[in-house]
Amino acid sequence: MATRPTWQGYLRLSLVSCPVALYTATSRGGEVHFNMLHRESHNRIRMIPTDPERGPVDRADIVKGYEIDKGRYVVVTEDEIKAVRLETTRTLDIERFVDEKDIDRLYWNDPYFLAPDGEMAVEAFTVIREAMKKAGKVALGRLVMHQRERLMALEAHDKGIIAYTIRNQNEVRLADEIFGHIKAVKPPPQMIEIAAQIIRQQEGPFDPSQFKDRYEEALRALIKEKEKGHAAKAPDEPKEAEVIDLMEALKRSLGQGGGERRKPAGKTAAVLAKRAAHRASAKKRA
Repeated sequence: MATRPTWQGYLRLSLVSCPVALYTATSRGGEVHFNMLHRESHNRIRMIPTDPERGPVDRADIVKGYEIDKGRYVVVTEDEIKAVRLETTRTLDIERFVDEKDIDRLYWNDPYFLAPDGEMAVEAFTVIREAMKKAGKVALGRLVMHQRERLMALEAHDKGIIAYTIRNQNEVRLADEIFGHIKAVKPPPQMIEIAAQIIRQQEGPFDPSQFKDRYEEALRALIKEKEKGHAAKAPDEPKEAEVIDLMEALKRSLGQGGGERRKPAGKTAAVLAKRAAHRASAKKRA
């Protein structure tokens, strides 16, 4: 079965345009989903729309309303919503090109695949894609999707274009709301150097196949055991983090690295720790 596009319209760069289709780039098909069942009969529960005064309501009698005051609504019909049409309802117009690093990672949202819609669109689409690739920039444009005008970031990818929805400014909280109370602390350089070596030990390429949802795997294992009629086993309680000396923790962490890099790193840790202890002793005597 062919994947259905999320949005269809035109991609336009100045006077060059072509029909395109937008597809979701992620899938949630593998997730574990639970249904609501009756405790005794195990029948699936149906959620029936209900008016608090009139009881159950037929779906044909349900309309959309926007609450302007407590209990006061403005009713809007589907035809009226469809009548609110912007140019971006059918056209993704590239407005600007920026460097990827200029877009804070907080603003990046869901990824989509953007592809030519039909064979006649391939040539113009390819011209736009290759021009974007040559510029080495991220293109910004807007389109209307799911009753919202969304800012999109486009970048050339393989034979197509990856499009990310970009959050609006009012959707992103100021980092200072959370980070503002963190006290300014200057750790000893020795500790930072050991931590940097731990990071170097753990460097490597990104391989998404190595990162699986272990919680979901545990849920599937639980379901499989329950299906066989076995009782669920309670897992061991996780141990609480020990309160230990920070320098000692760094030294021990450094020793957990692998391969030939372990020995020189361990020596460096010991030397740095010895220096730190010597300086601390000197300060104490002073």
